Order: sequence, then C-alpha cells, then structure tokens
Amino acid sequence: MNQLTNIMKKIAILGVLAIIVSSCINRSARRSFERYGVYGPYDAIIVPGVPFENDEWSEIMKMRVHWAVYLYNQGTTKNIIFSGSAVYSPYVEAKIMALYAEQLGVDTAHIYTEERAEHSSENLYYSYRIAKDNNLKKVALATDPFQGSFLRGFANKIKLHDIGFLPIVFDTLSKIDLITPAIDPSTAYVDDFKSITERENGFIRFQGTMGKFIEYEEGDDPKSKKNK
Repeated sequence: MNQLTNIMKKIAILGVLAIIVSSCINRSARRSFERYGVYGPYDAIIVPGVPFENDEWSEIMKMRVHWAVYLYNQGTTKNIIFSGSAVYSPYVEAKIMALYAEQLGVDTAHIYTEERAEHSSENLYYSYRIAKDNNLKKVALATDPFQGSFLRGFANKIKLHDIGFLPIVFDTLSKIDLITPAIDPSTAYVDDFKSITERENGFIRFQGTMGKFIEYEEGDDPKSKKNK
C-alpha cells in the first residue's frame, strides 16, 4: 500500500509540474507574440516542416499549419513560407503543408515552399533567403514555442536580427477548429527516397541541427559578420 501511495504521489507531482511548465511556456509564447505582433503585418512567416508519415499529418504539423493559416487570416502575415525537404519520409514536407494550407483557404499565390532544408536551422536560413530573394522584407518565424526557442537563439547566433517571432499561443490555438482537410499527397512524393537516418548518424544529424552544414550565400556567413 505504501508503495502504491508513493507511486500516486509521484504521478501527482509530475502532473503538477507538467501543468506549471505548460503554463510557463504558454505565457512566454504570448509575451513573444505580443512583442513581435505589433510590427505586423509581416511580408511572410516561416513555418518549419514535420515528417508526413502513414498518409496523415501529425499533431505537430497540424498545429503549425493551422497557426500559419490563422496568422494569414488575421492579416498578421501576407504570405507563408513552408519549409522542409523529404527527410524522414518520401514526402516533401513543405509541399504537404502547402497542400493542407490551400485546402484551408490560403491563396496559392501567397504560399512559398522551401524544399531544401533537412534540419531546423536550415528551415530558418533557407526560408529567410527565399523571403529576401522575393523582396519579402519583413519576416517572422511561426512555429511551436519549443522549436521557436531554439531557432530564436540560432537566429541571433548567425546574426539574423531582422526576424520576428510569432510562436503558437496554445490558448488561442485551442479556440481554432483544427479540422483535417483531404489532400492528394502524391504530388509531394519523391521517388528513390532514402531517409536521413540511413544517410546520417545521430551525431551528424545533431551537427546539422546546429547549422554546421548550411550553405550560406555571400555576406550571410556568420564568420564574416563576427566583427559587425
């Protein structure tokens, strides 16, 4: 009985801690959204990809796409850049997310896809370059607070100081009808696909996440900006 009581106590403590952490994350996300939201409307938001597996989107992809569509519908952004190659599954993540966004009512003229990135740091940088190459000057990152926190630090590291941060605010997201529209994923399918787990070991993938393999355009390499 004592052992069962101790287990229940531990479960209760973990539950309380989860609630506290979740509350802190949501407050932090709201503060960031309020700080950067006032600078809208943005010319574009960057939405990092998530693997599309078993012919359905994950809860994380669903959240990111619906949040992007919400920001678009609210006029917070004029365009959306979905980012991600075929990394863990034979579907180009950016294309899949774009298909869902289209079915949720976003005009295809306002959707861009970045189909090169295989790591989150690359999602940020390569999408940033697409924005600049298309004269989309005011750009923000729109993703979940967990990934957003890391990428905010990475943006500072590589001196992308002109990016805003509009993380998912879960209180707001909970009021959105997170429907799952039907799409035809075949247009995003890649033949002769090889998963990144077969091409890179865990250490190499970690280095990629940290931005080691980014191919910077001239003038963007943080090493050339170290004295600026």
